[in-house]
Amino acid sequence: MNYRHAFHAGNFADVMKHALLVRILAYLQRKETPLRVIDTHAGIGFYDLTGDEAERTGEWIDGIGRLDQAFSPEVEELLAPYRTVIADVRTRHGQTIYPGSPGILRELLRRQDRGVFVELHPADHAVLSGAFNTVANLKVMHLDGWTALHALIPPKERRGLVLIDPPYEKPNELERLGTELLEALAKWPTGVYAGWYPIKALEPVDAVAARLHAESPRPGLRLELLVDDPRDPSRLNGSGLFVLNPPWALREEAEILLPALAERLSRSGYGGYRCESFGPSA
Repeated sequence: MNYRHAFHAGNFADVMKHALLVRILAYLQRKETPLRVIDTHAGIGFYDLTGDEAERTGEWIDGIGRLDQAFSPEVEELLAPYRTVIADVRTRHGQTIYPGSPGILRELLRRQDRGVFVELHPADHAVLSGAFNTVANLKVMHLDGWTALHALIPPKERRGLVLIDPPYEKPNELERLGTELLEALAKWPTGVYAGWYPIKALEPVDAVAARLHAESPRPGLRLELLVDDPRDPSRLNGSGLFVLNPPWALREEAEILLPALAERLSRSGYGGYRCESFGPSA
C-alpha cells in the first residue's frame, strides 16, 4: 500500500478500527484485574489534520469529518467512549488533532494496566517516544512489530489485547497476518488479538479468513466496513479486523455500529459491512 499513516489519519478505516478498539477495551475493563495492551505498529500517536500529509490526501474529510452529525441513540451509546477520547485529546493537544491507536490507548488504560507501543521507523519512534515514554504505565520500543509480537507474549498479565496494524508495504503481508495471529494465539491463548487489514478485493481476505476458520482453536470474528465496491481492486474499498478471542458482546455491537458507519461513510452510494464468526464455535 506504500502506507504512512500521517496521510490517512482519521479516514474511514481509522474510524472503524478505533471505534471497535474502544469497544473491546470497554469490555475487558469491566473487570478490575490488570490488562496488558500491545500495539505492534504504533505510528506516532497524534496526527494534525491540518498538517501537510493529511491535507494532501484529505481522507479525514470522508472519515472523522462525517461524524459531526449524530447517529441514532443506539449507535451513539456505543460511539460515546470513542467520541469522548477524541474530545479529551483535542482539549489538550488542539482541535485539529486526531489520535492514533497509542493516543486512544493512553486515554483508556487504567493505572493498573500496562501498555507497550512498538514502532520501527526511526523518526516516528522518536516522536512516539517523546509523547509517551514518560507515562508511568507505558513503554515505547524501537523494534520490528512482527518481532515484538512474539517477544512480548505471554505477558505476566493473563488478560489483555494485542493490536496488529502493519503498513502492508510488503508482498503477502495479509497472508502473514493470518500466520502470525495463529502463532501468537498458541503462545498466549487468553489474549484478545485484533489484526487490521485493508480491503481492495475480497478474494485475498477470503483466503486468510478460510485459513483462520480451519486452524484457529479459539473463536474469532471477521469485521469489515466497505465504503466502495470491492469489484474494483485498484483502490482502497474498505478495511477489516480479524478478532481472535473476541469479547462476547462484540459481534452484537458491531452489528449496530458497522451498518451505521457504512451508510454514513460510503462513497458513490456504495456501503457495506460484514460481521461473521469463524473458528470452532462458528
